[in-house]
Amino acid sequence: MPQTRDRMRPRRGTGHPSGAAGHRGGRGERAPNRGRAGRLDERVRALAEAVRSRARHGLVHGELGPDHVLVDADGRPALIDIEGLMYFDAEWEHVFLQLRFGPHYDALRTEGLDEGRLRLYRLAMHLSLVAGPLRLRATSRSRGRCARSPSATPGGRSAS
Repeated sequence: MPQTRDRMRPRRGTGHPSGAAGHRGGRGERAPNRGRAGRLDERVRALAEAVRSRARHGLVHGELGPDHVLVDADGRPALIDIEGLMYFDAEWEHVFLQLRFGPHYDALRTEGLDEGRLRLYRLAMHLSLVAGPLRLRATSRSRGRCARSPSATPGGRSAS
């Protein structure tokens, strides 16, 4: 049953309905951050503050690359593997393209991209890779196994 505003009471000791640690009495203040997690939190907040609201978004593939484009008999391109298709910022796609194509990205570069968004999305993708595929790869390698992405095997199971 959804909670109504009347039923949302702060959890003990936090001053916030979610019970979020570090939140003080609903005034928008946060406890001082400490260590690496605190520095990361501060970096993310600074990058996010540099991004301004946008009225329009584009259609992005999410993981565009040569293996996601087929050419039909008439020479027209067709996108495949589109389960990640979404309306979002073009900068998200360009950060992925930069990671994927490295020094060859210049041929795909587009003018007018928001540098603040690029920085925020680059950090987000790097963190996502460290938390997911690269962590799996490092774990598999440290156990002496062939490192493979979970998506590289049928059913998304990692190779063991």
